[in-house]
Amino acid sequence: MVSLIGNDPEMLVWWGARVECVSALARREREGHLSVGEVTGALAVLNLMSGRWHEVIPAGVVRRRAERLLRVHPLGAADALQLAAAITVMDAGPSRFEFVSLDQRLNEAAQREGLSVITD
Repeated sequence: MVSLIGNDPEMLVWWGARVECVSALARREREGHLSVGEVTGALAVLNLMSGRWHEVIPAGVVRRRAERLLRVHPLGAADALQLAAAITVMDAGPSRFEFVSLDQRLNEAAQREGLSVITD
């Protein structure tokens, strides 16, 4: 992921992604997989990254797409919203758009929805 950001620092991110990241870090800390210092460092990186990305804000079209995605793919609500935001951006016609996620199920759904997916 670090190399992807270095090669293409322009990011469009679902508005809830930051909350998802903090949730994952907090869970890993509670489970004893990350120290307080590691979480503090990761949050500092998240702050830097989120200051540079562009957020796809919540909108009715994103919600409606997420609801449809939940009916056709084995996704949770947050993943459906993330994918719906990506589809909304793609439909707006950016010149080059690639979907990036570390979640295999989300990547498969994105591919089925016609997005170009980067997995490595």
